[in-house]
Amino acid sequence: MAAKQATSSIPVVMGALGDPISVGIVSNLARPNGNITGFAAQNVDLEGKRLELLKDLLPHLSRVAMLANAANPMVDASLRSLRPAAEQLRIKLEIFDARTGAEIKTALQRLNDARPDGVLVAPDLLLLTQRREIAEALTKYSLPAVYPFREYAGVGGLMIHGANLGILFERAAGYVDRILKGAKPADLPVQLATEFELIINLRTASTMGLAIPPTLLARADEVIE
Repeated sequence: MAAKQATSSIPVVMGALGDPISVGIVSNLARPNGNITGFAAQNVDLEGKRLELLKDLLPHLSRVAMLANAANPMVDASLRSLRPAAEQLRIKLEIFDARTGAEIKTALQRLNDARPDGVLVAPDLLLLTQRREIAEALTKYSLPAVYPFREYAGVGGLMIHGANLGILFERAAGYVDRILKGAKPADLPVQLATEFELIINLRTASTMGLAIPPTLLARADEVIE
């Protein structure tokens, strides 16, 4: 958003934006018609999938908390997709807002007090910078959670489902190369992620006393034991 506001002429390549249309970065994926193009991780569309994963893990799931940074415009876009999915699954959804590092700590304590059945961690870079604190707290509080980025797997996140960001950034580098050789961003379509991964951390599940259903394990791209 800052880059869009700063220039309308210098080419800008997105590495893995959640949903560039929902937040007004571009108006058309096929023809961006401006100086911005790149790749999208489809995080908005994936929120419903993450909720389904929680439901598969916890069949009696009825209350879900979402840890989110409401200052991120992606949150509203995500909720427009997530709320209908929650209603269809008959799940009550509650947002726990955290806009600074200090607020994250407070929100985690509020989550422990509220005791939801499960937690969704929103795709947000502020939250990602505090990933160790978030994963450790949710494990300590025995709150099963689904996370959006692979980086959470390395700090003990229970389940991670999302696009492979490394692949998206490699492809973005290809766009940079093409632009430096004369291509115009307006002529390069915004491409959506096509490769997604499900990572399950059995060590964390064991710490929390959770049994992961075999059907869920069979779907995992990676299992941490």
